[in-house]
Amino acid sequence: MAELINMPRLSDTMEEGTVAKWFKKVGDTVKEGDILAEIETDKATMEFESFQEGELLHIGIEEGGTAPVDSLLAIIGTKGEDIKDMIGGIQMSMVQKEQSSETSDKPKAQVAVEKLNEEKSLTTVDFEVITMPRLSDTMEEGTVTKWNKKVGDLVNEGDILAEIETDKATMEFESFYSGTLLYIGLEEGQSAEVDSVLAAIGEEGTDPEAVKAAITSSAISVSQSEEPKPEVVTGALAEQKQIPESNLPVAQSSIVANENYNGRFIASPLAKKMAEEKGISLQQVKGTGDGGRIIKRDIENFKGLAAGSNVTSSQKGVESVTELVNSSMRKSIAKRLSASKFSAPHYYLGVELNMDNAIAFRQQFNTLPDTKISFNDIVLKAVALALKEHPQVNSQWFEDKVIQNHHVHLGVAVAVEDGLVVPVLKFTDDMDLKQIGETVKNYALKARDKKLSPAEMEGSTFTVSNLGMFGIHEFTSIINQPNSAILSVGAIEKKPVVKQDAVVVGNTMKLTLACDHRTVDGASGAQFLQSLRLYIENPIRLIVS
Repeated sequence: MAELINMPRLSDTMEEGTVAKWFKKVGDTVKEGDILAEIETDKATMEFESFQEGELLHIGIEEGGTAPVDSLLAIIGTKGEDIKDMIGGIQMSMVQKEQSSETSDKPKAQVAVEKLNEEKSLTTVDFEVITMPRLSDTMEEGTVTKWNKKVGDLVNEGDILAEIETDKATMEFESFYSGTLLYIGLEEGQSAEVDSVLAAIGEEGTDPEAVKAAITSSAISVSQSEEPKPEVVTGALAEQKQIPESNLPVAQSSIVANENYNGRFIASPLAKKMAEEKGISLQQVKGTGDGGRIIKRDIENFKGLAAGSNVTSSQKGVESVTELVNSSMRKSIAKRLSASKFSAPHYYLGVELNMDNAIAFRQQFNTLPDTKISFNDIVLKAVALALKEHPQVNSQWFEDKVIQNHHVHLGVAVAVEDGLVVPVLKFTDDMDLKQIGETVKNYALKARDKKLSPAEMEGSTFTVSNLGMFGIHEFTSIINQPNSAILSVGAIEKKPVVKQDAVVVGNTMKLTLACDHRTVDGASGAQFLQSLRLYIENPIRLIVS
């Protein structure tokens, strides 16, 4: 009977293998212990021997082919044995597994829209479903900041329907359909994941309530199909869960105090203000609002504690918090930087540069008419030229390959109200200092007005983050994946330095390079910083290179 030979797990971390060489071909006789093939793992290329005897009837992975562990590698059986049904069954099983995986991996929003489109064809109501668009390559959800149309308004193709806040900017979203706006799925300020139902447009005269009913019923049916099965509780555990809350023991306190006190006081702003004016501790007030919230009348009706309650109020301050809803940008920053920090093995290299020549160069350069460059512009130009010499640092990591870029697209981190954006200077190495300065200023203004387009924030090969203007002398940054490195630039500091064996006043600046060890080795990072030092400490090279 034919035996299946699967891709073996030849190391504890191996997840897939590549067949480097076959020592047998279909039709050859195989004995137990014969070397079947050489297999390249994540650690080494190893010989794989057969544990079966017979004839090699089928090869599932050709030389150079890669497949996950436990994939079909070969079939060994008796000479002339028919294995067509066996191969067909394996292929069918793989197709079913892939289809099942594709279905389960679909976002809930996408499933809901697909189901809605199916059900729509069975009804007499005709309309087009508008979904939350993907307005940037990293966008996973969007927030409607403003609707430019309301239900019942006529919409022409190309009209601006709404303004949508993505993880990077607030952008106008135009309609690709003409008709009447029949349904709005998200109110202003609400967020939803990409492909969620945003709106519906149809012919004039279509009943908006019928459209709303169709969309709502579709969403409910999808939600019900994904509800978890009710928990089955048996035995003593079931008896425990059935104990009425009123029968549970309650800790008694001799102090008459606010039942909601747990390090915080749940109170309305007006109640807090009144309590402060009257010198009343909120810990002593019993709230009668929703969920025990302290409201105005509780302060007005407060008579103080009963005599003998033995409460000594030494606390005079009132704890207060502000809850902020996470914006789409903040969520994206949290997700992407967490993924980078925990997936890329970061290491850091630091240097301190002499900035005396750079200061003199900038002063002289800015004497030119209509010219004003910053130290950051000098750093960007120097970085671009150094990256051209060190493509290992100007690289990007992907699971199956490393790409070394021979063009330089510098990402420049810009702080905005909601977080951080990284506009990209395309072909920075071809730009002069004045062009770099003007482009950076333009991008910074657009970033703060949330007017950067996705194209202006895509394609970076390296990133520079500068906190020197805030007086920060030294810091580390998190790599902007899939880039391999990011440079942190500190402030210029006046300090004692040694020149020609004498201590004099000098100007220095610290740089810290964060590298991904998967693509940039320590020596490569150090050599890049040596080149960067050469350009910044001798800035004349920036205009003659």
